[in-house]
Amino acid sequence: MGKIITVSNQKGGVGKSTTVVNLAAALGGKGKKVLVVDIDAQGNTTTGFGVRKKSIQKTVYEVLIGECRAADAIVPTAFKGVSLISSAQKLAGAEIELAPLDNRLMRLKMQLLTVKDRFDFILIDSPPSLSLITLNALACCDSVLIPIQCEFYSLEGLVQLMDTIKRVKDGYNPYMRIEGILFTMYVGRYNLTSQVVAEVKKYFPNDVYDTVIPRNVALSEAPSHGKPIMYYDRSSKGAESYEHFCNEFLARSNQRAAK
Repeated sequence: MGKIITVSNQKGGVGKSTTVVNLAAALGGKGKKVLVVDIDAQGNTTTGFGVRKKSIQKTVYEVLIGECRAADAIVPTAFKGVSLISSAQKLAGAEIELAPLDNRLMRLKMQLLTVKDRFDFILIDSPPSLSLITLNALACCDSVLIPIQCEFYSLEGLVQLMDTIKRVKDGYNPYMRIEGILFTMYVGRYNLTSQVVAEVKKYFPNDVYDTVIPRNVALSEAPSHGKPIMYYDRSSKGAESYEHFCNEFLARSNQRAAK
């Protein structure tokens, strides 16, 4: 049975969608079956796979409000091993529709459990906010992967996210754990970068990945072409970094599964 991982940070612009797209593609390239669930109304992950949102009839919105099953909303992508449940602009107003529904925090979980055994990994790209949709993503996952940008405000966002994770764990998902913390947009020559890394490692010594994702022009360009970085520019620093991250991610995942 597959592992559900929510990629989350309540602060925007930290590389969540970039990480989901490129980790999924790298896992698929290694023969893994991956389902990506884009529950961010901005739909950056959907766009990152070259999927036109307006062309999709059944999206994660229909799944959440009960108009279709998760299995019926899955679409293939052009990239090896990767399938997608796409985002929709209608998600922006879904909070109002979800509020009166039964099991409003467990709706995504109930749906993904029906397809979990078809995939090795299910990666969920969540919104950069604390909302019913974000809580659905946290309530259904086995673990949380946290991308964090190397700046001061990211530290504040990390504290807020950890508080949210604790609340969801206590109330809805007792087995959820931290998958890991990934530094993104890394610029080694900045003093602030070293300070932020040291501060995070002090409080989360076992959760920080050794791999860091640098600022990279190709990483910024790839989404406009609807391609993960390994398909857009495999020789770039960004592609190399996500390849290394995928290897480390799998190694850690295998170690935990063996325990």
